[in-house]
Amino acid sequence: MIAGGAGARLGRAPMAEAVDFDAAVEIGRAHEMVGQEHWECPWRNIAQLLAARARESPNAPYLTFVDDDTGERRDWTYSKACDHVGRAVTLLQKLGVGAGDRVAFLIGSLDYTILLYLATWSLGACVVPINAGETTDRKQFVIDNSRATWLFARTDYLADAETVLEDREVGLVAVDPSGATTCISGDRKVVSYHTELFSCEPEQLDAIDLDCETAEALIVYTSGTTGNPKGVVLTQYNMLVDADAMSVWHGWSAEMRAMCVLPITHVNGIIVTHVTPLYLGASTVLTSRFNSHTFWQHVADERVSMVSVVPTLLEFLLQADTDLSSLDVTCLKSIICGAGPLLVETAMAFEDRFGIPITHGYGLSETTCYNCHMPPGLPADEHKAWLSEHGFPSIGLALPHQEMAILDDDDTAVPDGERGEICVRGDTVSAGYYARPDANAQAFRNGWFHSGDEGFSLPDANGRQFLFITGRIKELIIRGGINYSPLEIDAAINSHDQVRYGLAVPFANRFYGDEIAAYVVLVDGSALEEEVIIEWCKDRLGHAKAPKVVIFGTDVPYTTTGKPKRLELARLLSDQLAPYREVQFRKAKA
Repeated sequence: MIAGGAGARLGRAPMAEAVDFDAAVEIGRAHEMVGQEHWECPWRNIAQLLAARARESPNAPYLTFVDDDTGERRDWTYSKACDHVGRAVTLLQKLGVGAGDRVAFLIGSLDYTILLYLATWSLGACVVPINAGETTDRKQFVIDNSRATWLFARTDYLADAETVLEDREVGLVAVDPSGATTCISGDRKVVSYHTELFSCEPEQLDAIDLDCETAEALIVYTSGTTGNPKGVVLTQYNMLVDADAMSVWHGWSAEMRAMCVLPITHVNGIIVTHVTPLYLGASTVLTSRFNSHTFWQHVADERVSMVSVVPTLLEFLLQADTDLSSLDVTCLKSIICGAGPLLVETAMAFEDRFGIPITHGYGLSETTCYNCHMPPGLPADEHKAWLSEHGFPSIGLALPHQEMAILDDDDTAVPDGERGEICVRGDTVSAGYYARPDANAQAFRNGWFHSGDEGFSLPDANGRQFLFITGRIKELIIRGGINYSPLEIDAAINSHDQVRYGLAVPFANRFYGDEIAAYVVLVDGSALEEEVIIEWCKDRLGHAKAPKVVIFGTDVPYTTTGKPKRLELARLLSDQLAPYREVQFRKAKA
């Protein structure tokens, strides 16, 4: 069944020479929603939007940064932020950055990261976020594939940044987390961001004439089930239309105060809690990291009204079980939750414990961010029923400017309650994967983006189609809201000379949604122990991506074409892995 709001066609990004731009345009045309009007953005581009906010409400709060580790706090009004962004635009121009260029960021959750994103977008250049926890090989792939010309790295990541860049002709800029001017020494020439910024006059942002519909804004790399990660290309229009969709749906206004506890290397942290408040003229509190012990104190102190989380963080908050009796958190009206499997028991336990409704939703990088949410204002009994009575918590209804459907293999809508693939079309759908015509042909077809996720829909008394996600059709592991390619984990397992065959297998875990096990067939005569395999993989993948449990066996189920049946194996091993459902696998302290 199809569920949708007002919306129409895909915003399209200009591609570099490695991409067939005409083909990208055809992808956009294929996602037009017949009979629906194309959403007209009230702003020409993000630079003009920021300038207008600074002009209208110069002293209004825009961004507050709180560092839980150092106790440092910085407050930015719209006027102050606009001035800083204008200076950063001038600096980027001095560095030779222009429209269509790609700039990579290895900084993490800092206020300066957001201001630099805004400056990059103001030039019509493209932000390429890099997660500091990724392997060197993956960071190098992102730099090379995106064709980034500059890398901005925080000072405590500089050694890693220099290793990643090696002899690449990519400029390096150091950003000090405290905002201090920095004296850099080393083999590679490094530009000090704050040192150079002070000598820059601010560019006039309201004079920048870019078209948000064709200006690339983000290339976000997401793991797939085969090969290297894929770079999802999003335009400024994609981000602004999703911001409008969420704002209209929830009735948010300039009075909203969001809090960002998710990484700003992913679309959720960037778009829900930064682009959307800017779109509204509202404000954001950015924390240096999620901390379950200070979360509620920040909500109370900062009068936060909306937070976006992943299910893992709900579990951490339940585990911390903070006493709220001395805190006024009545300001928090909704917790947006998605980007991973939410268990019915988690949703019910959280709402019962804290009395704050969970607004469950669903979206992907390929479709900008959120595509559906539970509707606000449902009577409590209806809200609870949709979250608890159908085996899976509902992800709600399609947001404005897009349609969602549950389709079969022939891209025909399936009957109510029948399972099929979750598909999306409309203004939020990206222009495609960068330089991956093979992946584009597979995922963007017949007018829809095919998510690879399985789901079903059920109507309410008014005929509205409530959507549900039941699992994945594609073999993607989503741990704590982060996508991991199982093939990369397979490779690490199989690189041990005493492993004859190894396969990464996801299993349900209360804290992370998916957790990772290894199914291992040893070479004859080997007595390799579980802990050795786990440590072997951690050394190559890091804690998050490495298997936490090893199941030893003698054979692997294969398809008739010789491919391992990973999902079937996961089902076969579910009873053996069930005892680990409630275990939180912590990273050992150094």
